[in-house]
Amino acid sequence: MKHTVSTKEQLCRYLKQKILLGDIIPDQALLSQRQLAALTGLARSTVREVIQQLELEGLIKTVPGGRSICQNMMLDHIEMPLEGVGDNLDFQLQVLEARAFLEGEAAYFAALRATDQQLHDIAEEFKRMQLRSKGLSTLDKAKADLRFHMMIAESSHHVLITSFSQLFYNRYFNAIYGVLNNTLIKFGRYPDGIRMQHEQIYHALQKRDAQKARKAAREHILFTRKLLEGAD
Repeated sequence: MKHTVSTKEQLCRYLKQKILLGDIIPDQALLSQRQLAALTGLARSTVREVIQQLELEGLIKTVPGGRSICQNMMLDHIEMPLEGVGDNLDFQLQVLEARAFLEGEAAYFAALRATDQQLHDIAEEFKRMQLRSKGLSTLDKAKADLRFHMMIAESSHHVLITSFSQLFYNRYFNAIYGVLNNTLIKFGRYPDGIRMQHEQIYHALQKRDAQKARKAAREHILFTRKLLEGAD
């Protein structure tokens, strides 16, 4: 950064680009003003002005302790209905249909754009999922499943996918939990097909095969939808 950022305008443009390209994701902390000043050679007062400008534009927020956190730019612009959440089957099926599209695209772009470190982190999370699959409560299983998919979305380097995924998963967690709970009640266990599909997504990502990653992610969700609605 020090060789490419030498003015206030360049630093502002650089940070905006990092946010808009999904390199800095919503809820992630930026480097401190001290660190940015050290990296760029700019005065702390100049860095502070840049941070204030980004905050005025709604790209970041300052939290207690003085940290600057990337804002979810969709938060104030999207209203998601609460009607039908939880145990409403029709709404659960709609949530799964939306997830099929959303997670397919997230996996596609993650396969293309994830950093090596992000793929490593996804691999570690996948291993943890395999080890902890037994003995967890339904609630913990739902949280673990979403954590895996959210890591993929955050590795897509697609600000719209990441931002919408965060809002969608948070808003409709009760419906997502209800899907898993109903599936476990119906079959008495976590279906083997779901485990295999997670593995297919994981391998496609590690091979950076975007088309296979998209297909595996979509089929994973649509398989769950088929189980839930009782289709043959």
